[in-house]
Amino acid sequence: MRIGTPASFFRFAVIYGLLGLALGLHMAATHNHGQLVTHAHLMLIGWVTTFLYGVYLKLYPTSGLLPAILWGLANAGLVVTVIGLYIIYGGQPDSGELPATIGSFIVFAGMALFVFMVWRTRD
Repeated sequence: MRIGTPASFFRFAVIYGLLGLALGLHMAATHNHGQLVTHAHLMLIGWVTTFLYGVYLKLYPTSGLLPAILWGLANAGLVVTVIGLYIIYGGQPDSGELPATIGSFIVFAGMALFVFMVWRTRD
């Protein structure tokens, strides 16, 4: 698998969707919705946003390093954020704050790069 291709975004998006659904099912089965924020981030940033990055790159193929950098930022940022959130909402907010914050800034950097990529696209 080459990183930065639409397929690489799709592959990771469906993994995040599956993980998010599994967490949601676990919360429903245990009647403990303490990880709702973590679930929401997995579904919206992991599944939806990552999938939309892939759709955009499929519709507007982009050469060079930018798609691979976006892929790295999106995936690293999400994983670090979700780990931090899981720790926070698992009852250790002091331990999870740093990874959640760092991950959020990485996700933001990825979205900023995506904005740049969209705005430089020629019609």
